[in-house]
Amino acid sequence: MELADLEIFCTVAAEQSVTRAAARLQRVQSNVTTRVRGLEQALGTTLFLREGRRMALTPEGEILHGYAQRLLALAEEARQALRPGEPAGRLRLGSMESTAASRLPQPLAQFHQRWPAVALELSTAPSQQLLDRVRDHALDATLVAPYADPATGSDGLDASLQGLPLFTEELVLVLPAAHPEVRGPADVQALPLAAFETGCTYRRLALDWLAPGPPRRVLELGSYHAILACVAAGAAIGVAPHSVLALQREPLQLRTHLLRRVTTLLVRRRGYRSAALDALQAVLAPDLSVKSA
Repeated sequence: MELADLEIFCTVAAEQSVTRAAARLQRVQSNVTTRVRGLEQALGTTLFLREGRRMALTPEGEILHGYAQRLLALAEEARQALRPGEPAGRLRLGSMESTAASRLPQPLAQFHQRWPAVALELSTAPSQQLLDRVRDHALDATLVAPYADPATGSDGLDASLQGLPLFTEELVLVLPAAHPEVRGPADVQALPLAAFETGCTYRRLALDWLAPGPPRRVLELGSYHAILACVAAGAAIGVAPHSVLALQREPLQLRTHLLRRVTTLLVRRRGYRSAALDALQAVLAPDLSVKSA
């Protein structure tokens, strides 16, 4: 398998269209079609279901897609390792939604101004999903709050990962304005918890804190805007870092209760280095020298 063929394959899978993939790759459509068919012939299997103009991955294509992404990531990692000087190339950064909104806008603008040759790709998701993507080489690094299990003393990172502490967030329980004062879990009304999907550390910490009470239904929402609106309407309680509440131009009428302080880490694979990631770390943590793994 040629890396160029795998890149074409992954681009078609992402765009679900030969036409859009060809435009993105700056190739003619016939070349993209020929390379995909050649890959299918070489592997002896169909990789795409052709539904009109839409290209959908077959089960075999899904399997190859995972391997192809890792192979392309390793190839890029090798290039980065052999070019330790000027930051350049692609840097795939993951982030929690809250961190992307409250902590990253100014540093990323500064980073782009200083290192325009770096193509920074930012994606957001809950912490556990982001850590899995770093392990799978789908991301180069991520900003997360790993779940530290109090029962085991784990810091939430396995031996394949290393983390650098960057920010400390005040994690708060967000309550409707009319909610009585809260001193402990027993004071919280029996409303559902509005939070992100499973894998969100903040959600898990809130449920841990509420655990002495009866099991609580979780209302899964996709943004802090939706979470806060739901709480303001009196339909739920929520969980969020205080830095997100501070972003509201017109503060909602809410009540908050401090749960705990949580550290956000910049996590990379142990031993992974690139000039682009080191440059980003220097922008995010200018007082900390970049340490070797």
